[in-house]
Amino acid sequence: MKIVVLDGYTLNPGDLSWNELEALGACTVYERTPAEETVARASDADIILTNKTILDAESIHQLSQLKYIGVLATGYNVVDTAAAAARGIPVCNVPEYASASVAQMVFAHMLNLSNNVALHSAGARKGEWSSARDFAYWLTPQIELAGKTLGIVGLGRIGHAVAKAAQAFGMQVVAYRPSVQEGTDNGIEMASLERVFRESDFISLHCPLNADTQELVNAERLNTMKPGAFLINTGRGPLIDEQALADALNAGRIAGAGLDVLSSEPPAPDNPLLSSRNCYITPHIAWATADARRRLMDIAVDNVKAFINGQPQNVVNGV
Repeated sequence: MKIVVLDGYTLNPGDLSWNELEALGACTVYERTPAEETVARASDADIILTNKTILDAESIHQLSQLKYIGVLATGYNVVDTAAAAARGIPVCNVPEYASASVAQMVFAHMLNLSNNVALHSAGARKGEWSSARDFAYWLTPQIELAGKTLGIVGLGRIGHAVAKAAQAFGMQVVAYRPSVQEGTDNGIEMASLERVFRESDFISLHCPLNADTQELVNAERLNTMKPGAFLINTGRGPLIDEQALADALNAGRIAGAGLDVLSSEPPAPDNPLLSSRNCYITPHIAWATADARRRLMDIAVDNVKAFINGQPQNVVNGV
């Protein structure tokens, strides 16, 4: 088996090992692959692993040896799954590896928006506390999470992990899942999307990106949020109409946002959210703890082993 990893650097910048994958066949790992080199690099590959390098229908059609596509992530929108299915090529993802890490990042953003630890620490280091007239001062309102309402949009594994953490903080949790809009789930109150946006103090997005969720957060929906509410997105950037969010932040229609993803990554320098009021952006790192990446590597290799043994697992295109 000839194995090609098209863009292995983000998964393994050098602190993990490809040894187990290399034991399964002749393996070539590229740190990154420009779009124009994808077909040439994978021309004789039986197995391709990709993270963000796009495998569209045209590329898949040209790769005559291709028998398996593994996605080094949970989201698989970089692959034309229908084109792969038409060729009988299974597309396999890694559905469960970073729930704890992503939930942790959600709360990193929530706590930053609530307490602004870095801002106050920087002020103390600059001497602002030393010159203060009182024993305490604060530059932003300090917000207690207990008793606040967290709205979760998309209640899968990560959504449940976020809800569990929120409950530990004493928060009330309401969630929207298209198939269930009433009742409870592990203490989580199911609700309509409209109610989640209207009643929540914090909203965290955890739904997949598809035609129904593209720009789910638009100007109309932002206008239904509380003026003091915060939006968190560790899911997919295109879930948000970025200009609409920038306008809402700059006009003070909502209090702030914490984002780990944007619609284009890396973002264009003129992305309006990069300069928006009270908008904190991290560079798509919620998934990237060493523990989560190690799990991702292990599951991705297990997926390849399962395919070689004739029992593919985590197949997302029905092959």
